[in-house]
Amino acid sequence: MAMKTLNPSQVSAVVGVIDPDANAAATYTTAWIDMADWSSIMAIILAGTLGSSGTLDAKLEQAQDGSGTGAKDVPASAIAQLTQAGTDSDKQAIIECWGEDLDLANGFTHVRLSMTVGTATSDSGAVVLGFDPRYGPASDGDAATVAEIVTV
Repeated sequence: MAMKTLNPSQVSAVVGVIDPDANAAATYTTAWIDMADWSSIMAIILAGTLGSSGTLDAKLEQAQDGSGTGAKDVPASAIAQLTQAGTDSDKQAIIECWGEDLDLANGFTHVRLSMTVGTATSDSGAVVLGFDPRYGPASDGDAATVAEIVTV
């Protein structure tokens, strides 16, 4: 059994969210996340019941600042498409990214999750976790939508 030294909320934080909902066919994104604050991030894409012929795609995008300047895809960050026909309802996909995976040579410092619901309204959502904060406990970087942290 591991010794309890740090609470998970001290090393990971909710830094981006696409609210779970019956999302219409469209693209949904998180806010831009400054990778100067985190060693790595993990995006968890949640497919609920996908609509008839529904599809779900997700990828990471990078930008040069928090307003999305120069936005472009993070290479090799797209998931394999989840489909209703492929019986992918009620499944999850995970994308991991380190700060050094961004185009640092060209000043890319921010990342966001982009999730596209295709063809039909589908239950879906996503959460992005930041890991190993560069300053202070991770919980200081939690999204404003985090209502509380309960530690036992």
